[in-house]
Formats: sequence, structure tokens, C-alpha cells
Amino acid sequence: MKNYTDNFAESHLPHQDLQPDYIFDHPDFDFSDLSNCVDQLLDKHIREGKGNSIAIQTFDSLWTFQDLYEKSNQIAHVLVDDLGLKSGNRVLIRSANHPMFIAIWFAVLKAGGIVVSTMPLLREKELTTMIDCAEISHAFCEISLVEELEAVQSSYLKSITTFSPSSDNESELEILMRQKPKEFTNFDAGPEAVCLIGFTSGTTGKPKMTAHYHRDILLICEAFPKNSLDVTPTDIFTGSPPLGFTFGLGGLVLFPFYYGASTFLIEKPSPELLLKAIQDFKITICFTAPTAWRIISTKVNDYTISSLRKCVSAGETLPLKVWEDWYNLTGLKIIDGIGSTEILHIFISSNEQNMRKGATGLPIRGYEAKIVDLHGKEIINHEPGRLAVRGITGCKYLNSIEKQKEYVENKWNITGDVFRKDEDGYYWFVARGDDMIISSGYNIAAIEVESVLLTHDAVLECAVVGAPNEERGMLVCAYIVLKEGTIASEQFALEVQNWFKKVAAPYKYPRIIHFVAELPKTETGKIQRYKLKN
Repeated sequence: MKNYTDNFAESHLPHQDLQPDYIFDHPDFDFSDLSNCVDQLLDKHIREGKGNSIAIQTFDSLWTFQDLYEKSNQIAHVLVDDLGLKSGNRVLIRSANHPMFIAIWFAVLKAGGIVVSTMPLLREKELTTMIDCAEISHAFCEISLVEELEAVQSSYLKSITTFSPSSDNESELEILMRQKPKEFTNFDAGPEAVCLIGFTSGTTGKPKMTAHYHRDILLICEAFPKNSLDVTPTDIFTGSPPLGFTFGLGGLVLFPFYYGASTFLIEKPSPELLLKAIQDFKITICFTAPTAWRIISTKVNDYTISSLRKCVSAGETLPLKVWEDWYNLTGLKIIDGIGSTEILHIFISSNEQNMRKGATGLPIRGYEAKIVDLHGKEIINHEPGRLAVRGITGCKYLNSIEKQKEYVENKWNITGDVFRKDEDGYYWFVARGDDMIISSGYNIAAIEVESVLLTHDAVLECAVVGAPNEERGMLVCAYIVLKEGTIASEQFALEVQNWFKKVAAPYKYPRIIHFVAELPKTETGKIQRYKLKN
């Protein structure tokens, strides 16, 4: 490996003894000769004469691979020639899902930098925390979002360069790019050079920084897509997750480009815009969250989606009712999956051939899993326990030895999820470790209660949390969004409770019900239950 000039990331990696075991048991996972992952994701398409193929589309723009290649190279020159980037420097990207986001992402890696992607909703305090934790020296920011970033006071941040998402306008970056060459020699990083730092959810206090290598970026492209998607160069991907999340980065950039397919980006994806994109641009593969799939199901009959062949759900577990509704309406089976920022992307999932509805699935190509108790001993009697995973990628926290020891036990990644494993090896989600409600001695998984509530004709969305209670320890508390035309009232809450006790175990019924207009969600559509708990 060629050492970075700035060795911040390398010097903060956990010792090998604290990292999980890595298993590379197939020739497809051999990237020992890798120089820079961008070569396989972008540059090879130019060498192979596919420069005129479509890489990125939006509702009002189209970029070929040649366009993306040339712009990325020009930005790499800007980084090195004008902004003084040294290899190993961390570079922040603040933007919605735009083509320029992808061009900058590739450019940073081409120039030998390390990418730290963020979401538009983050504010000054959160940005300051990330910049100080990762000692970020350079930032690229969509011009409409620059105010919060300019308010950051940090001794580490040396430059903020604005760009315009519209091809009709120019900002600082576009002006700097004008005279730059359209060729660039990629930095020879090597397979085990850190290229990406992903912050885990919750960027207050001291958030955890997960590091991933150039090799890791390509490894996940050999895992989930080959297990579940059967990608061809004619596929067109779209979805709702921001590129700042590894779920969105994989599903909307890495997977399509690794296989020479294309991506369709939506700046502010709503169910209607997702359906319109699928209809008008013949999308074939769509990534979004369970809550979005539920809402899309209510609107799908207004659109023609015959081009769609793969539907992927992640971020949180997929309720069986959502799966069944979508399948009954479209004949398409939603592919559920679980992944994490620490492991980079999905590691348990399914495909049409091995899918068992209601189950998350099986460990995918490149990974293995087991259920363990609090002492790390494997549970083999189908009882719930902690999910342990290992394989081609794994947790590498940069800034916390203690958190590294919590996430990695006995060389396995402990994800913080409670699962059970059936006799055929399928994994079934029970709860997040912190979403188990213990009430009067009963262990009640929030997802179980939610799954029942979602079958009620009047319930559009719901989230269940535990509410502290002196007598019972905790009470099951449900936040419910009602379908249009249903009036919220104390009497209706009582009706829902009585209905629940008839269709499910009475001890699980929600003793507290709040009717709300909407649920708090992340930009990926994942329900923020911690806000409800607070």
C-alpha cells in the first residue's frame, strides 16, 4: 500500500486484534492488486469504449460515462492544483442527490482523498462535530446549502467550495474546472487504504466513525447485487436514500456503475416522484424504505410500472403486511435486507428463488451469521438472541476502542439486532436491541405490535416504543398515523385496543395510543423511534 501523506485514518484504525475476522472464500473477492476503486467503477467503462452509454439521469439532465469521467478528472485537478489536497486528507460533501455529488465523490478518491458524505438536513452543530472528529480539511457544498456550513467554526476546515446542481448555472467549482484537463492519473492508494468514513446515526456528542477501504467498496458490489439483483448493463436504478448514507451510495452509485448500468437521481424523492420516474424512464430496480413502500402501494395503480423488476427494502425491517400488499398489487416480491454502516451494506437478504416472506433472509454471498447469547455462546434452539456476522467487510471504528470492543466480540460483528434463526437457516427479525419492551415480565418486540397494527384498515403508518411505567416497568405505546377519512378520538383508540386483543396476544396490546399527523423519519425514510421515546 502506498502511504498517504496525511496518515490520520491509518493511525486511528483499530488494531487487527480488535477487528473482526475477514473471510474471502471466493476468487471474486480477490482485489489484492487493486490500485484505486474508481478505476473499476468508472474508468474501465471509458477504456472499454462505453463512454457514450448513459451513467446518470435526472428529470432534467443526462450524463454519459464520458461526461462523468471528464468532470471527475477536472475536479480531481482542482483538488490537487488549486485547493492543495494532500493524499489522505478528508473531504466533506454536502449535497442532495445530484450528478455533481457523484462526480465529486469519484474525484476525491481519484486524487487520493477520503470522502465524508453528509445529508442536506444536517445543521451547523452536527457538521462541526463531524468536521472536528474526522479533522476534515476540505468541503464541497451545494450552493443553496452553504449557509450552515459557513457557520462552522473549526480549525481543521481550510476550504469550502460551492457548486451548482444545475447545468445552467456556475458556482466556484464549475469556474475552477473550466481550464482543467479532462484526464487525471488516479492516486495509487492500494486495496487497504481508507477511502470512506461513514458516520453512524446520531451526530451529536462524539459520533462513531466507520472506515472502509478501497477494496471494501468493490467487495460489496460482488455480494448483494450478485445474490439478489442479477444486474445487467441495461438496468436503471433509482431510489429514495441519500447518497450520504451507505445504503444509498451502494444502491444508487456503486452497484449500477460496477456493472455498467445507470442510475436515476431524484433530489427530493416522494412516492409520487419515484412512481413517475419508474413510469417515464423505465426504471428496473428501486431501493427505498419500508415506510415508502407502504405509501407507494396506495398510489401505484395510478402509474404504469411494468419495467420494474427488482424492489429492495432496507433501513429497518419490512412488515409482512407491506410485502403482501405490494405483491398482491404488482406481482413483485420486495427483497428485504439488513445492513449497517459498520459493515457497509446488506449482509442478510434473499432473492426470488429463496425468499420466505416475513423473514429477512439468509446470509448472502460473502457473509456468514449466527445467533448468540449475552456471553457469545451460539443459540441453536430457534430462540431470539443477538445477531453476529462476519465476512468480506466489517467494523473499523476510527475514534473509539471501547465502541470497537462492543461491536466486535470474539472476532464477530455484533450488530445490536435481536433475531431468531429457523430450522432452515432463515433469519427472522425480532427487534433492535433497544426496541425490546419488557412489560410486567413479558418481552414484547415493538415490531410485532407494529405488524399487527398495520393490518387494521384505518392505520396508514405506526411506530411502537416503550413508555416507562412504575407499576409495569414499561408500557407498549403506539404512535399511529390514520388513513384519510378516519377521525382520531379516545373512543377510536379504545376500539383499536379492543380489536388488537382479539387478533393478537392481549398482553401485547398498546396501552397508550397517540394519533399523529406524521412520524419522525430520517432522510432514508427510517422511523426515528428515539424521538418518540424522548
